[in-house]
Amino acid sequence: MQLPWLDPGDPLPDAALAWGESDPVPGLLAAGGGLDVASLLQAYGSGIFPWFSEGQPILWWSPDPRMVLDVSRFRLHRSLRKTLEHFRLAEGCEVRIDHGFEAVISACSTAPRAGQSGTWILPEMMAAYTALHRAGHAHSVETWIDGELAGGLYCVAIGRAVFGESMFTRRPDASKIALAALVAFCRRHGIAMIDCQQKTSHLASLGAREMPREVFVSHVAHARALSAPRWRFEPVYWTELLPARTSFPT
Repeated sequence: MQLPWLDPGDPLPDAALAWGESDPVPGLLAAGGGLDVASLLQAYGSGIFPWFSEGQPILWWSPDPRMVLDVSRFRLHRSLRKTLEHFRLAEGCEVRIDHGFEAVISACSTAPRAGQSGTWILPEMMAAYTALHRAGHAHSVETWIDGELAGGLYCVAIGRAVFGESMFTRRPDASKIALAALVAFCRRHGIAMIDCQQKTSHLASLGAREMPREVFVSHVAHARALSAPRWRFEPVYWTELLPARTSFPT
């Protein structure tokens, strides 16, 4: 089967036309095109994302099934719960959204990946997602400790459709705190799921599961049409995952 080649500005093929299990590279849909804001919005809004390595053309993917995290099924393991309880109460610990997007994506590009010697977050990808951030459709969720960026993640958002991209950590559990904060944010704002793109054992341990692509694309079509929330993290959002703090008289 011949892979479609796109010139900049060409529309992407339907996600259902991505290569299947019997084809050379399952999930691969097309090559070429551009990483401008309009192309990225069309892609994500159709259940498609770019992913390629140095020396390759832009490659567009839409795997079937799709790995997603239903935020109502997020597994808050005991150790992470303790970490969040401490973080919520500790002086100098806070979650920020979009305070340092470029710093987050830069850190993600250099974060080590198991079994990988390089990165897919190439300079052109960093520039593309930074432009998407400035257009209001890419966000960073950041863990700050004592005034320093300790870890975080970035994601794409169209309406109330959220697509996780990458994360990094500089201190133990800092990226997990950011993910938990994103889950709490999504629960508070009626965002049902976070796209995880590819299956990993780590994501599965947190409650992520595979979903048929057709169902996923239908969900995205509905969620992207909803009004976008204000991307700001408030400490009260932790009550979506943790018991509310009880105030005692002094």
